[in-house]
Amino acid sequence: MDKIAIIGGGAAGMMASIFVARRGAEVHVYEKNEKTGKKLYITGKGRCNLTNACDMEELLESVKSNKKFLYSAFYGFTNENAMDFFEKEGLKLKVERGNRVFPLSDRSADVLDTLRRSMKQAGVRVHLNTEVKKVFKNDTGFILQLADGTKDMADKVIVATGGISYESTGSTGDGYRFAEEFGLKVTECCPSLVPFNVREDWVKELQGLSLKNVSILIKDGKKKLFSDFGEMMFTHFGVTGPLILTASSVCARKIREKEVKLYLDLKPALTKEQLDARILREFDANANKQFRNVLPSFLPSKLVSVMYELCGIAPEKRIHDITKEERERFLSCLKELELTVTGLRGYNEAIITKGGVSVKEIDPSTMESKTVPGLYFIGEVLDLDAVTGGFNLQIAWSTAVAAANAATE
Repeated sequence: MDKIAIIGGGAAGMMASIFVARRGAEVHVYEKNEKTGKKLYITGKGRCNLTNACDMEELLESVKSNKKFLYSAFYGFTNENAMDFFEKEGLKLKVERGNRVFPLSDRSADVLDTLRRSMKQAGVRVHLNTEVKKVFKNDTGFILQLADGTKDMADKVIVATGGISYESTGSTGDGYRFAEEFGLKVTECCPSLVPFNVREDWVKELQGLSLKNVSILIKDGKKKLFSDFGEMMFTHFGVTGPLILTASSVCARKIREKEVKLYLDLKPALTKEQLDARILREFDANANKQFRNVLPSFLPSKLVSVMYELCGIAPEKRIHDITKEERERFLSCLKELELTVTGLRGYNEAIITKGGVSVKEIDPSTMESKTVPGLYFIGEVLDLDAVTGGFNLQIAWSTAVAAANAATE
């Protein structure tokens, strides 16, 4: 019976351990924290969006780095398989807007309890507060050098150490180091699914304002980098929310290199001409009123005070005194409100890491290193990432099962 060591007790490591143990191998999970699944506990704002119930085409389209690499793993353990797994283990699920799948209880703790219980029943041996410092290979297998100076042996090793986002959960890039020590390439890493810093000071006044049904366009000079529709929020440093996090998964590397422009369309349902016609109607009907009395019909109250400054129209100015140029400036603020994105927030605010162990080094059907037999990499440690919506956890589940099956064949 093979002894298989899994380094990291996060989402991918826990899932792999269950499948390895159920196939009869002796499994040891080494977790440097005092408990398994620390990052899983905080995902989806503590609700744990554990997969997405979309079709396979959309699942693959949601992957932003190396989606072709995932064909085999995704078809080998689909999102439907993931949902079946959790439901068979006793966790009731529900599907919400955007096909996001959550536990019915809205508690990530229940997802963790399910995985931990399954691990225990399968006979997985978990070593908590146990940090693996180095991994060596010899003629008979692998040697794990632990932080306390002791050594453990294993026939095969599955690396499930995560990336470098949310360092407090134990993601400190150990897996990248192990890979490089074995001569494997690690691609450049940067935070992803992360908020943006912006230059404009006026965003501070809008802190906490959430906007639904808006669209954004991100451009580098004349080159369009990203555009989409959804919800976002202003913060003291810039912008965040689902729309921004999705944008970061596409533009993260570009934003690290240079400043880019973000254009916010507050009224995407109307063309510029339609919105201008609406403004003219509003202005005609309220010609003797002050601008401050008309502006709230277009905007949330928090945005109103900032808009006077942005469009350069005094709040007390009478509507009939507003010039065509001023009206056009107001229209432009509603349809193309310009922000300068100066950079990304740090790894401590990033949901995932973009970059990681190069997939060119890994067999896509087994997750095994092409050059180091018996060494596997799964989950976020790999150069794989997707947009928000449960897709990144599906990558964890699918790569985990692929490695577990291959390691126990």
